[in-house]
Amino acid sequence: MKLAVLGAGAVGRSVADLAGEYGHEITALADSSSAAVDADGIDVAAALAGKDEEGRVGSAAPEDALDAEYDVLVEATPTTLGDAEPGFGHVRAALEADRHVVLANKGPVAERYADLRELERDSDGRVRFEATVGGAIPVLSTVESYGPDTISAARGVLNGTANFVLSRMAAEGLGYEHVLAEAQDLGVAEADPSFDVNGTDAALKCVILANVLGNREYSLDDAEVEGIADLPGNALELAGEDGRTVRLIGEATPEGVRVGPRLVPENGTLAVSGTRNIVQLETDHAGRLNLSGRGAGGPETATAVLADVNRLGN
Repeated sequence: MKLAVLGAGAVGRSVADLAGEYGHEITALADSSSAAVDADGIDVAAALAGKDEEGRVGSAAPEDALDAEYDVLVEATPTTLGDAEPGFGHVRAALEADRHVVLANKGPVAERYADLRELERDSDGRVRFEATVGGAIPVLSTVESYGPDTISAARGVLNGTANFVLSRMAAEGLGYEHVLAEAQDLGVAEADPSFDVNGTDAALKCVILANVLGNREYSLDDAEVEGIADLPGNALELAGEDGRTVRLIGEATPEGVRVGPRLVPENGTLAVSGTRNIVQLETDHAGRLNLSGRGAGGPETATAVLADVNRLGN
């Protein structure tokens, strides 16, 4: 299939770089200031080299990517809150042109889910968004396969940065600020880590899960969110004395969406370490399913995007 990729960050770059291995062709790649467009397929290596060397992927305007010849729009621009723009506008343009959309951008799914589905109903295009929850972990496709009506709740560790910080604090007895600085040095945490450590990223993922499970429409404003920045320094030490540890746990249940530090068994399923993620699905007939893996990263998230593209081609 022919793909137009909006966003040239870690995920967009990886989608463009890996698409050929999955049998797909990139006909447009756009960053915030430029685009490379060619109906016969762009030179991905040249576009990415241009981004590295000159800060631009091509000579065309970014909006030209939306007018390119493509079967699937891959929306991988940064997540924005509230009106979810400009990502939502990109999705609208593609669906109104009867093209398919695959989202890595969480904003349109978490903040404007009803609008997104309404656009999809009026279009010959379809929308998929596996990559918005859990990176490489096939959470949403599992929900789809089992049927949302057969899953009563979802919970888990859904942010690698917060989990790295908490697991390092527990393992080494180090303080929050020390471990956060280490995470930033390693590239695990952003220079401004608030989106992760305040629980916003995990909450957006849980909101998406809640929307898919179909209890009602949720947005970030409906979620109860508490981060880890104010966690008392001795909380992990005290938990360890009782055979437990602390993880930032997100939950999507019929009662709503909640994210916050929770005590979990030290050797339990939810006590994943480092940057790993885990999602537990409570099913009506198959018991509890545990899905774990890499919840972030360019190539990892790109695999989820390209898996969705493959599903659209089937």
